[in-house]
Amino acid sequence: MIESPAVSSVANAPQRDSAYQTALTQFDRAAQILNLETGLYEILRAPRRELIVNFPVKMDNGEVRRFTGYRVHHNTARGPTKGGIRYAPHVDLDEVRALAMWMTWKCAIVNIPYGGAKGGVVVDPKQLSLCELERLTRRYTTEITPFISPEGDIPAPDMGTNPQVMAWIMDTYSMHRGYSVPAVVTGKPVNIGGSAGRFEATGRGIMFTVREAYRTFSWRFENIALAVQGFGNVGSITAQTAYEMGCRVIAVSDVSGGVYNPRGLDIPRLRRFVKEHGSVSSFPDGDRITNQELLALQCDVLVPAAMENQITAANAAQVRARVVAEGANGPTTPAADEILLEHNVLVIPDILCNAGGVVVSYFEWVQSLQQLFWEEEDVTHRLERIMVRSFHDVYELALRMDLDLRTAALVLGVGRVAEATRTRGLYP
Repeated sequence: MIESPAVSSVANAPQRDSAYQTALTQFDRAAQILNLETGLYEILRAPRRELIVNFPVKMDNGEVRRFTGYRVHHNTARGPTKGGIRYAPHVDLDEVRALAMWMTWKCAIVNIPYGGAKGGVVVDPKQLSLCELERLTRRYTTEITPFISPEGDIPAPDMGTNPQVMAWIMDTYSMHRGYSVPAVVTGKPVNIGGSAGRFEATGRGIMFTVREAYRTFSWRFENIALAVQGFGNVGSITAQTAYEMGCRVIAVSDVSGGVYNPRGLDIPRLRRFVKEHGSVSSFPDGDRITNQELLALQCDVLVPAAMENQITAANAAQVRARVVAEGANGPTTPAADEILLEHNVLVIPDILCNAGGVVVSYFEWVQSLQQLFWEEEDVTHRLERIMVRSFHDVYELALRMDLDLRTAALVLGVGRVAEATRTRGLYP
């Protein structure tokens, strides 16, 4: 069932589907293929722990506002839980559950000793001052402190958070302990124990995986055309890495819209422009396009690196890329997967494609625990080796079992977690 390319048509707006329902549907398919026993199926399908917190924050004008936050631990069979913290207005418990479940499979696919977790606060961070954001972060950290630790659950950045937020979390946790605990988070600044190459890890990992797919299928990689939806940390570094690899990045977009140039965009210049002006849509060296138009562009590789549920049953037939490399978590719904498969679009699934971030988070955690730090070249080399190996683990399973790459990745990840659960047994 692993084939190559071809497609055509235009663009409709994606509907808002439940990310958790998508995650459960994907898990059910893998569980059926693995023929999981009923008890194990029930264990792996549900989160192990869920925390909901409501907490006050004093705003700059003296007003007190209440915010809601979450932290979910999905599974601990293979080690401590690992997962980002998201600040966004749309965050809810089901979204956090889905992201935690995907993290469990992702860590197992790249074979690092973690289970999955995720956190979030219902807030638009762009509407807060820096001081308000710090107070919110420190209070949220205090609320979830019983859930996090270097040995038990290690947060990281996600949508709406960054290395500075991780620094505040680490400092708050350390103040409670009475000594510095750098290993309680990853994705923190290098000057307080972060890892060289962590900021770039997810984007670099995406392109290592794309390049390996092209090599595996004996497709020409030089000068391929990419379109990248989302120009935050993941999207911008993916575009930068592709540019450095000699690819043509013909379109990028962010929440305000996008820019398209069939000859290829100057990505270093575009990144400087976004830093100065705040968005890509007014970049002068290209034509303005919408996010939906970007998804329907004729290109070699489409990288959805923004939000969940961007490619749906409503617009999947309009995707004209040879490869969809999922930079975001859950950007493609199960119904859209079926359509892309019918059109011979190769989907490199999120739980494989964007795993570079958690791989280098693992490296950072190890370095923080040992207080022994690696050069960026060493980090990048180790990342590439793991991403290449993981791609072939998934690809070879797909060939052996006649599966698409997403199903093969899920079968591999769920199977490894199931095996660890059986090995550990039940307590008491």
